[in-house]
Amino acid sequence: MGSKELKAELRKQALARRDAIDPVSRIEMSLAVAEFAAPHIIFEPGTIIAGFLPIRSEIDLRPLMDILRQRGARLCLPVVMDKTTIVFRELVRGAALVDTGFGTSGPGPDATVLDPQILLMPLSVYDGQGNRIGYGAGHYDRAIRRLLAKDIQPQRIGFAFSVQEVDDVPFEDHDVPLDAIVTEKGFHRFRAGGKA
Repeated sequence: MGSKELKAELRKQALARRDAIDPVSRIEMSLAVAEFAAPHIIFEPGTIIAGFLPIRSEIDLRPLMDILRQRGARLCLPVVMDKTTIVFRELVRGAALVDTGFGTSGPGPDATVLDPQILLMPLSVYDGQGNRIGYGAGHYDRAIRRLLAKDIQPQRIGFAFSVQEVDDVPFEDHDVPLDAIVTEKGFHRFRAGGKA
């Protein structure tokens, strides 16, 4: 089985485990994630932080994003522009959200496009070395490369439920590893070779 096929199979299995979490438990686990993550996300007021709104059975970052907003973060959300590109539009309290592709909603085309310094990233699968599998489109890997080309080194924090962890994620040259992962079990910062 090739790397692409293996990733697809790992994704399918992990998402099935995630889908099996009952909705009430998912809410409780999302609140626990906010409590674990908030003390570890250190930033100056005005720092641009990209979050995401949940689709399907994803973890719900809205409680955490509200905490970060209250601490002075300037929030933005990913918007799918085409098959290869996402941009990050500013999330302003009270502004209407629109369909932004890939089953997501977010700020409309009049919102300011921002370059985040901290990325709160969705994923389907992760391992103990900080490798992640997204949903197969590579949007975040390309967005990170664009930020790096602008001399922005975004902190990359993945968010998932612990049932999405596997022993080993196939790593390819274009993949960008996480700096940390947050689950309902805690915050784990990575270093070369595994969890810190």
